[in-house]
Amino acid sequence: MKAELLRFGVIEIDGQTYDHDVVIDRGVVRKRDKRASKRFRGRFGHTPLSAAEDLPWGGEQLIIGTGFDGALPILPKVRRQAARQGVKLVVVPTSEACRMIESTPGDQVRAVLHVTC
Repeated sequence: MKAELLRFGVIEIDGQTYDHDVVIDRGVVRKRDKRASKRFRGRFGHTPLSAAEDLPWGGEQLIIGTGFDGALPILPKVRRQAARQGVKLVVVPTSEACRMIESTPGDQVRAVLHVTC
């Protein structure tokens, strides 16, 4: 898969441009549904990543792109759930996450990519 954070708020994946956060599950891209995490927004000033979301568990690793400046908060329960499931979390700014995605076979890519902050 080819992925690139074009600018603040915009990402391109395999030629398709998105202006919202995305989830990639074994090469399939979908919009990140943040509704389950909205209740934590007041603590952080914006919506963090929580284990209540539909995260793409199941592989050996989950890549989390933390945004343009790397500021997406990750709640501790996400880390605990990854440990319980034996999933390695790779938490990096989104531009670096994009580079990692490009070097991973598409059917093995599991990622959450934040495109702002």
